Amino acid sequence: MRNLKLLTNFVEKFLGSVKFGNDQIAPILGYRDLVQGTVTINKVYYVKGLNHNLFSIGQFFDADLEVAFRKSTCYIRDLKGNDLLTGSYGTDLYSITLQDTSSPYPICLMAKATSSQAWLWHRRLSHLNFDTINLLSKNDIVIGLPKLKFIKDHLCSSCELGKAKRKTFQKKTTPSSKSRLQLLHMDLCGPMQVESINGKKYVLVIIDDYSRYTWTRFLRSKDKTPEVLIDFFRLVQRGLHAQVRIVQTDKGTEFLNKTLHAFFAAEGIKHQTLVARTPNKTALSKDGTVHLLRLLEQC
Repeated sequence: MRNLKLLTNFVEKFLGSVKFGNDQIAPILGYRDLVQGTVTINKVYYVKGLNHNLFSIGQFFDADLEVAFRKSTCYIRDLKGNDLLTGSYGTDLYSITLQDTSSPYPICLMAKATSSQAWLWHRRLSHLNFDTINLLSKNDIVIGLPKLKFIKDHLCSSCELGKAKRKTFQKKTTPSSKSRLQLLHMDLCGPMQVESINGKKYVLVIIDDYSRYTWTRFLRSKDKTPEVLIDFFRLVQRGLHAQVRIVQTDKGTEFLNKTLHAFFAAEGIKHQTLVARTPNKTALSKDGTVHLLRLLEQC
């Protein structure tokens, strides 16, 4: 807009600059709505030095309006096909005279939903993101959804709460145990989608808390866990000349059974079980399992 007198309640604010075809640059000094009869054009920029009042085709498209050009006429229509503005061709330009517009429809070239209306539909559509809401509105997919542009003007507290997560636990730099085999972490992973050559599809991971040394055992089924663990305890205790003091596992039946309970009691081993969904307690064994699976995928 070049004529400042046509803009009421002008808001003076520098909004950037525009570059003309002759490489000249002019500043955008403010904005205001332009009202001519039934025609309302929202947020019209005032550009100092502009020789003509210009419409932006891109803003028409952003407002979900259609623009059609003919040999001597141009049309601006809404999505229902109603003619909102018409223009005539002359001197290499299409010009529109707002005062002569006789459209019976209230016109807003930047048709936007109000804030309350936008957030109402956001909640109605199960807190759907605004890009998808605008896509549904544009394609007329949802019955009753108005053909408006929905804008997110602030954050949704419910969406923020739904995407919140617990702060990451810091890894311990020093082990809790004081010697080898004082504390062993164990986890059983499986069944794997692809069995090994000899038909094994479970992976038992055992980690020494003190040294972080890791042992792995491959099993054909979960019920082999007690037998494999008993053989492992006897082998590692004799080899390292140390006694296993504490075993820490989840509450899976492969660890909670009569066979292992009797063995732990006879050997003086304390069996600790972890509470579900406590990543600060199970991180060591879970990280070891994930790392092992990644290595197996690369084989």
